[in-house]
Amino acid sequence: MKNAEDFAVIITAAGRGTRMGGKAKQWRELSGQSVITRSIAAFSGFSRIVVVLSPDEMERGVAELSGPVILVAGGKERSDSVRAGLEVLEGSGVRYVLIHDGARPLVPAPVIDQVVNALESGAVAAAPALPVTDALWRGADGHVTGMQPRDGLFRAQTPQGFRLDAILAAHRDFPDGAADDVELARRAGHEVVITEGSEDNLKLTYGPDFDRARRIIGGSMDIRLGNGFDVHAFEDGDHVTLCGVRIDHDMALKGHSDADVGMHALTDAIYGALAEGDIGRHFPPSDPQWKGADSEIFLRHAAGLARRQGFAISNADVTLICEAPKIGPHAASMQARLAAIMEVQPTRISVKATTSERLGFTGRGEGIAAIATATLVKE
Repeated sequence: MKNAEDFAVIITAAGRGTRMGGKAKQWRELSGQSVITRSIAAFSGFSRIVVVLSPDEMERGVAELSGPVILVAGGKERSDSVRAGLEVLEGSGVRYVLIHDGARPLVPAPVIDQVVNALESGAVAAAPALPVTDALWRGADGHVTGMQPRDGLFRAQTPQGFRLDAILAAHRDFPDGAADDVELARRAGHEVVITEGSEDNLKLTYGPDFDRARRIIGGSMDIRLGNGFDVHAFEDGDHVTLCGVRIDHDMALKGHSDADVGMHALTDAIYGALAEGDIGRHFPPSDPQWKGADSEIFLRHAAGLARRQGFAISNADVTLICEAPKIGPHAASMQARLAAIMEVQPTRISVKATTSERLGFTGRGEGIAAIATATLVKE
């Protein structure tokens, strides 16, 4: 994109999933993440993402969806939901909007890029599609009743991209709705550029579609491994904070923030897996606002950044190196605290301790060191 601020994304996810046995498909689990979470992650390069949900699922959206998303209550029909999202963007400075079906969680980046390029090249509307290659029949009562020529026929996909003012005007002029937004754009007299779709950009409609999606995910897994190391010296005090848990001790740890050496190492491990530097890059120690800050801020930011880039935290392992205090009695609480901050299951987090056999600065009781490893997976 030449200017990311020119673009916004609307993801429609207000359906009730009647063809899935009554369970809304956008909230179904797909290889460790919900369908809607994967759909949002596909557009991680966009700073403005509007997610349209059913009014009775707004509270769930606030609780479960992270990152820079704007939640909007949808309407009874899809066109009502899209219009609600468009209305939110009016006057925001956005020039173009990509409208995507939340049930297409595996849209490849090149499909999105081609729609963006078409709009930036002057198109009022552009949408991905695949040419129909199978023979087409007409049928009734289980029998073939005729043939349908396939020449010039395409299977429509999303995201469908539009100049914001044009598609908003079309929705206002034709409030009765349409099969999709391309149909509305054509009713308004706009030409629609066809860009290249992808067989992987399937729409999850029936149960077997999930099996196909899992097969696609299994063939395109991106695994990242990062490690972090941190050290803090002791100073006068009456407690230490390690992995988010306060432990009474006859010394405190010295640092610009709360000196949580374990959480710092883990945060750097996640940043490392993302090739995003370290805590100092995102929260400079020269900035006084981070003086005495709770290290939860840093870890929550790193985990959120991973999610926005489409990664799930598969597991994390933290080793605290010290002679005292004793870590074992607090390890389970540390595990639970880290898991809550990173929004993962506690069984994916390990916290343990070791000594340095009285050798070095940790052996002399001068401070505490920590090593952490994090594994991130994008499926």
